Amino acid sequence: MGLEEDVWHAAEAAAAHAVDEERVGAVLAAEPSPGRRFYLCAYSGSTETWLVVDASGAPVAERAVVRDVVSIAALCEIAVDAAGGGDLQELRSSLAALRLTEDPPGIERAEEAALELERVVGNPPRLATPTYLDIVGAATRELERSLGEDESPFVRTMAAARGSVEALTSAVEAGYKMELT
Repeated sequence: MGLEEDVWHAAEAAAAHAVDEERVGAVLAAEPSPGRRFYLCAYSGSTETWLVVDASGAPVAERAVVRDVVSIAALCEIAVDAAGGGDLQELRSSLAALRLTEDPPGIERAEEAALELERVVGNPPRLATPTYLDIVGAATRELERSLGEDESPFVRTMAAARGSVEALTSAVEAGYKMELT
């Protein structure tokens, strides 16, 4: 079974815990450690509610696991949004236009790095893991170097993300569908 099917099954499992007008609005797959897959499920409705389900679809009540899942899922989403400035197709188009109009030295390397970053980022659904985060970071840094960046905007964005990750974790805990232990 592929990741897309896994996410679909997690959404179905989470839907069983919806109340009133709630609907599962988003599902993010995460493996905070190898072999331990979970799904962070966000519900849309009158209030913001959340649930983490495990690979079998069972709700998770362990606070530490929920925090780990939220953290890696959020960091990976931030990394994808920050990679290459956020719009890799637009970046690749701009690089191609630059090559055609000015052909500066190293443009081919930058185009290759942008293409590799786009491949690494991939399309949703994605599996948020520490390894995925590292791979996106390395590919982004390679692109930045090929563009002549000495300091990494990606690294600055990721360093600044701590507050956002903590805020999301607090929101998930506050709106969690069951008591956390």
